[in-house]
Amino acid sequence: MRAGKSVRLFLAEGSMGGLVTAEIMNWTGHILAVGRSGLRELLKRPEATRTGVYILIGEDADSLGGRKIYIGEGDDISTRLKDHESKKDFWDRVIVLTSKDSNLTKAHGRYLEARFISLARTAKRSEVTNANSGTTGIDNLLPEADLSDMEYYIEQAQIVLPVLQVDVFRSSDTLVEANPTEKTALEDVSDVVFVTGLKGQAWARAHEIDGEFTVMEGSRAKRWAGTVTAYRALQEKLINDGTLHADTDPNWLRFTHDQVFSSASAASATILGRNSNGKLEWKVEGTTTNYAEWLAQQAETG
Repeated sequence: MRAGKSVRLFLAEGSMGGLVTAEIMNWTGHILAVGRSGLRELLKRPEATRTGVYILIGEDADSLGGRKIYIGEGDDISTRLKDHESKKDFWDRVIVLTSKDSNLTKAHGRYLEARFISLARTAKRSEVTNANSGTTGIDNLLPEADLSDMEYYIEQAQIVLPVLQVDVFRSSDTLVEANPTEKTALEDVSDVVFVTGLKGQAWARAHEIDGEFTVMEGSRAKRWAGTVTAYRALQEKLINDGTLHADTDPNWLRFTHDQVFSSASAASATILGRNSNGKLEWKVEGTTTNYAEWLAQQAETG
């Protein structure tokens, strides 16, 4: 089985609404998270003056996933955050990633910035407001051993960040990543394929992991024909960003890549072109078992 991880959270102000620190045993990384109103407290922390990267996160109803982010790096992160406090209005939460041993260098920070920007854009869970992709050719700035260390840093950060309710880097690949020589319970669940459509036709196929639906590339969707809802707006966003592309029949759309949805209903509504109950619409492929029944079975066997 996959080895467990112990994520240590410290609520510096006694609640998740205040300053939170996060770390993993035997990992040199250190993460700070706080709402914008708590920025002054964060700036007092010694970690804020170290080299590292930071993520500004804000709500945005017009963005895919309902969030807008900015990713930056700095030798002294506090200096950058003070500047952003007056120049960037959209954010209401900040995440700071540094190192407990203060061994991150400017080159490390620039590499992490570029990689996190790339991961966020690949995940397509938010609008990334960075004007560029970080430093071009950043791999050439680090020795091979340092590249390996930074990839391990990113791997551990991707474990901690969802615990802090930061899922903008989670793609279908990172959700199922595991030791290739072992078969885990998570992989067993992800092997289950769900389908949805009408009149016995499977328009789309998907995997479910951690309550999220990943609709597979090549799945079809019907252009929206129902009442105006947030799900209609979601379909339009996916059309505009190229996730859904017009098929040969103008009434149909096709997924150009795997796409993660926050719920079964968001996925089924996007595909069926109308409001729908995803727990009933999705069926285990090759059976009549719907998603709600499958969840009940998982609870019984778990």
